[in-house]
Amino acid sequence: MVAAGASALDGVWLRCGQHSGCAVLGTGIDHSPLGEQYSASSRNSLSACALFDAVCSSQMVAKTGVFFLMEQLRPGSTMTLFFPSEVDSPAILPHDVAENAPFANLDNVLATFNIPAGSAAAARVRDTLSRCHAPPLAGEVKACATSLEATVQAALRMLGGTDDHRVLAAASEIPLAGLPRQPYVIEKVSQVDGEQYVSCHRVPFPYAVYQCHTALRSYGAYQVSLRGLGGGASPAVEMLAFCHLDTSGWNPAHPAFEVLQTRPGDTPVCHFVTYGNLAFVKKKVSWALA
Repeated sequence: MVAAGASALDGVWLRCGQHSGCAVLGTGIDHSPLGEQYSASSRNSLSACALFDAVCSSQMVAKTGVFFLMEQLRPGSTMTLFFPSEVDSPAILPHDVAENAPFANLDNVLATFNIPAGSAAAARVRDTLSRCHAPPLAGEVKACATSLEATVQAALRMLGGTDDHRVLAAASEIPLAGLPRQPYVIEKVSQVDGEQYVSCHRVPFPYAVYQCHTALRSYGAYQVSLRGLGGGASPAVEMLAFCHLDTSGWNPAHPAFEVLQTRPGDTPVCHFVTYGNLAFVKKKVSWALA
């Protein structure tokens, strides 16, 4: 199964419900006073690059190898990956603090977290707020959430508000220190047999904010086992990956198209689920014959 790695996301597959709220995911939340530990400037987020309307550096995307073609998703295939350290990732706020933390108003956010108005960090916060307030793309359902509890509830609503233990949460097993840049070989690929999926991406903000979305177009989820080929103590890692079969509604300037040398709607685009991001899977119903 896909584990959550050395982060606050400390589970393998977690059953979710309207009342249980995937409580295990709350491990490691920072309870420091608001603004005390969250004043570090927001930085570019690799996780946000996987959003359908993303506009981020194609150079950064190419260096990481986060996007790949579906034909590469097979045992024996090699790809060069690099995921940077996440030790300075924004903290996850407790639910009660997040409910009262500034979010919708840009000026309040900048003042609370001591972010200079004309800085690059302020621009990233502004971009996140614009993205969260913008209407979804055609065929997409989306929502932004400021705590893990709110993230779970948003995902469950997108999956039909189910509370029947058919929803599982998963994340990639990526170390907090990241993955060193080197070739990795795919040793095993297993399809995640779900009826519907929701992806929740951490987006640039002074504290952890998730943008969750699901596509009405065809896509699939996969568990991918990889092993580093760099020699010595090369890491083995379990990754979650999504392949989007119809990208016709994506932003034409999406970095995946430049990196993979394709265009919207031309070919399926796959991506790994990066550190700290979540996927929610609604399992298919198995009908037993009487």
